[in-house]
Amino acid sequence: MEFRHAQLDNGLTIVAEVNAQAASMAAGFFVRTGSRDESAGLGGVSHFLEHMVFKGTARRSALDVNREFDEIGADYNAFTSQEATMFYGAVLPAFQGRLLELLCDLMRPALRAEDFALERTVILDEIARYADTPSFRLYDALLAEHFGPHPLGACVMGTAESVGAMGVADMRAYFERRYSPGNVTLAAAGNVDFAALTVSAERLCGGWTPRADGRDSSAPPAGGGRRIVVDSDLLRQHVGLAGAAPSAQDADRYAAMLAATVLGDATGSRLFYALVDPAIADEASCAYDAMDGTGAFLTYVTADPPRAAEAAGIVREEMRRFLDAGPTQEELRAAKNKIASASVLKSEVPMGRLTAVGFDWLYRHEYLPLERQLADLFAVSAEDVLAVARKYDLAATTMVALGPAERL
Repeated sequence: MEFRHAQLDNGLTIVAEVNAQAASMAAGFFVRTGSRDESAGLGGVSHFLEHMVFKGTARRSALDVNREFDEIGADYNAFTSQEATMFYGAVLPAFQGRLLELLCDLMRPALRAEDFALERTVILDEIARYADTPSFRLYDALLAEHFGPHPLGACVMGTAESVGAMGVADMRAYFERRYSPGNVTLAAAGNVDFAALTVSAERLCGGWTPRADGRDSSAPPAGGGRRIVVDSDLLRQHVGLAGAAPSAQDADRYAAMLAATVLGDATGSRLFYALVDPAIADEASCAYDAMDGTGAFLTYVTADPPRAAEAAGIVREEMRRFLDAGPTQEELRAAKNKIASASVLKSEVPMGRLTAVGFDWLYRHEYLPLERQLADLFAVSAEDVLAVARKYDLAATTMVALGPAERL
């Protein structure tokens, strides 16, 4: 493995983990923008813009874009989160040049008014579909309750009202601000010709105009609210808990990852054995979400409505037990092995390493080879995990419940 790094004069950063033994290569643009960067009245513009990128450029129609990706056999897609938008493709090394030409062109979309009007209906349909999915409804409601007026509490897709009121001129102005080259990282992984990658980026992206548009990194509020959303049409009770956790820049992120795995991994965790195994709940999980300048422990439980209060009480009891003594050595060992196995299996294809390399740079401006990440993970002690759980008070949570029950 070899790490390579370059920067164009306009501020665009290029990073790559080169593996000459890989059978494929992957590349993608990581744009440091998401729902937390949207101004009032522009809710959902980041996600909407992600869709519009694939509607064509000055040189390519939407049909051309899909056809050219297909011609080179690319595995390609994009996604938007609260903090980033990523566009990527994975191909055989022989098609690196064509992939880069296509991705770079997409990063300067036409944003045609007729495409905007058509795609708006697609976005509104997607919002409606998500509204029919209780887990997504709960997630959005939980973040809104936990983060309050902070931008991290905003829904990534926006609302039907915000998307319906948005104009193409609003999107164009947002694009000009947020897709500035200094806010974008081009990352690659696998069997990459880095010299050719840099030459392509200079030729295709060197003319992009730099603009300064940072991010509001102010700390979110403490959270801690309680909210019950009654929906008598639902058959299950969905309960979400959110608590503070280390940020993506914090060295404690490995300990937080282990705490969440011990407490709420999908199988073999404390919540699994306390709730799912005895059939008190259908699902019970805890995840650690590392963000820019902050983080969250997110716990999710679904149960039969008459047992929802019991399930929520067991979750709180398990959190208190964790705060008393932390993980056992056996639990910690199993959690480390689970995380390490998942990381190694994911890294066996360049696409798996691309996201790690890109987001490590986006959040911390550093390159962490897999071996270093695993070493840092296995160096965490049970005392470290307990200290993080106590520092962020694992049991101090915001709670939102969704379902037919009027009280828990």
